[in-house]
Amino acid sequence: MNKLMSSQVITDSGIAFGTSGARGLVNDFTPDVCAAFAIAFVKSIDNKFSFNTVALAIDNRPNSYAMAQACAEGLKQLNIAVIYYGVLPTPALAYKSMQDAVPCIMITGSHIPFDRNGLKFYRPDGEITKEDEQAILQNDVAFLPLSQLSALSVSNDAEQTYINRYAELFSDDALAGKKIGIYEHSSAGRDMYKSLFECLGADVTSLERSDTFVPIDTEAVTDVDKQKARDWSKTYGFDAIFSTDGDGDRPLVADENGEWLRGDILGLLCSQLLNIEALAVPVSCNTAIELTCSFKKVIRTKIGSPYVIAEFVRLNNEDFNFAGFEANGGYLLGSDIRINGKTLKALPTRDALLPAFMLLSQKEPISKQLEKLPQRFTASDRLQNLAEEESSKLVTVLKKETSSFLAKIGYEQNYELDTTDGLRIILESGDILHFRPSGNAPELRCYTESDSEEKALSLLRNALNTINEVVYKKSHKPI
Repeated sequence: MNKLMSSQVITDSGIAFGTSGARGLVNDFTPDVCAAFAIAFVKSIDNKFSFNTVALAIDNRPNSYAMAQACAEGLKQLNIAVIYYGVLPTPALAYKSMQDAVPCIMITGSHIPFDRNGLKFYRPDGEITKEDEQAILQNDVAFLPLSQLSALSVSNDAEQTYINRYAELFSDDALAGKKIGIYEHSSAGRDMYKSLFECLGADVTSLERSDTFVPIDTEAVTDVDKQKARDWSKTYGFDAIFSTDGDGDRPLVADENGEWLRGDILGLLCSQLLNIEALAVPVSCNTAIELTCSFKKVIRTKIGSPYVIAEFVRLNNEDFNFAGFEANGGYLLGSDIRINGKTLKALPTRDALLPAFMLLSQKEPISKQLEKLPQRFTASDRLQNLAEEESSKLVTVLKKETSSFLAKIGYEQNYELDTTDGLRIILESGDILHFRPSGNAPELRCYTESDSEEKALSLLRNALNTINEVVYKKSHKPI
């Protein structure tokens, strides 16, 4: 049987790395493609780390298990043993693997559309960087085509280790008296969240578990999910509602009124409660971070956890405790910290639980905690089914025609441009309008910020409507 070369298989697949992990259409993740990625990943790091085992876990997408089987079959050809943890939140897999000093692969499409999936890679010391991604793509390893996929036995060790991380950090009455709703849908962590919240004293109600995969996007919460949270809060009298995206690394938290918090505001509050000294956050995060004057250092990065983690390498050489978070809510703890007289180990990958527990363990209602922050409001949405190439062309057009575009949406004023990631237009009034092609799905992302929620939403709607109806049709074919 003729052998395949990993780099050629990956190239021919059309699958590419996005803001976090390799993403592509389900049909493109054939067994040989999954094996090629797994093998190339292991070979790209085997000169830096000593290991003979790789850990695997999956989300609840229908084809994720078959992808894990294919990764395992490929790794067998390198005499690499596999520990399979089944359906598990990404941070749980990453944390267990870091404690065991082994690499891991998470099979997940996170929040992206149902017809897509992905692979996330972690070295024994944490999430891979953009340089590691290139090493995977360029690594040329020969392997045999896969002829069959073997069943995988599930270990529960990673789930228990992740539960213990928080059960041992907080007292068993940390959430006593709190009524919490868990919006379970198809989240990878839905089988552990209820018991974990209950072991900390909360009165928990499970909400809307789904037998089909639901691609929850914590940066673009649907109007349906917004109304659900308000209705649930009125019906049950919740103190908060907790949920996550598909692979459990992005939190979605609603206050006692059923209003979902923006992810960067959740991260900001968490960082203050943890007494974090230095932050690395993407350029799209709310400017209230700097306005609080709570941090000795704030670094702004391109969007995507690998860019945040790249700054962690630099911060690790400075005398700060440090963390990062993204506009999607994922919280990355860069250094060990002390909480409740105990040490919480670093977890430099997106985590949904830490920010939720920090806010909920406070005596004040979440809405009261929010009132203490500078009043800066953000909104976000996307134009879907738009290829990255077309999104990039649109951003180029907007950069050239910024003044005329602003006039069309009623913002004829001075502005500054920030091209750290996409096009960020900072208006003289302090309002912000930011466009960028998604790195994970065929979408153009749009973020806005203003001093009121109504103004941020209005700016968002006007911008997207104008692009859809005027700018795009003028420069390209209609959507």
